Amino acid sequence: MNTELQAPVTVLLADDHPIVRAGFATTLTTYGIKVVGEVGSAADVVARFNELKPDVLMLDIRFGEALTGLDVAAELLKTTPAAKIVFMSQFNNDSIIKRCYQIGGKAFVTKDCELNDLATAIKQAKAGQLYFLPKVAERLANLSVLGDQSPDTVLHEREMQIFKLMAQGLTIVEIAEALNLSVKTISNTSQTIKEKLDVHRPAEITRLAIRHGLIEA
Repeated sequence: MNTELQAPVTVLLADDHPIVRAGFATTLTTYGIKVVGEVGSAADVVARFNELKPDVLMLDIRFGEALTGLDVAAELLKTTPAAKIVFMSQFNNDSIIKRCYQIGGKAFVTKDCELNDLATAIKQAKAGQLYFLPKVAERLANLSVLGDQSPDTVLHEREMQIFKLMAQGLTIVEIAEALNLSVKTISNTSQTIKEKLDVHRPAEITRLAIRHGLIEA
């Protein structure tokens, strides 16, 4: 009997929430998947991956840090193009989903997806195959039809307020002072905005706001 066929799929789990990591580590074992390592900081993912050499990297997109999961994936795939990455996120914005696959990810799953779907995504990734949740496949197929979405259809009211100030060139500190909110709150929200809109440079944010008539040129 070929024991290699029955060996569990090994996974490195990168997420900044310990409860999330613990939950996945426990439940995935019933699907023949073994979490061999956990990482809570985006900055540590690449080194840990190179150390453990897992079959698959389960990577959260948002860490609440300067680095995002997308940044980490791009860095890892430059040096290890064969790395198999399954992205997971609480956000399911079209631009984020598209970006995950463009970077070289094998799958995108939402954190509330069925465990069976997550297990399938991991196993497909190990085999080098792309995997799409049914709802994700439909949305990707429609992206060319939907076209560019206006920020005011994607962002919540507070996010829109912060987005407009970002587009006007205000710094995180200046926005925090203007809205009487903490710098940490503004920093986290600005990262969410960038991920939702798939724009990361100040000039891109300004151009997007102008294009949709949200600020004056």
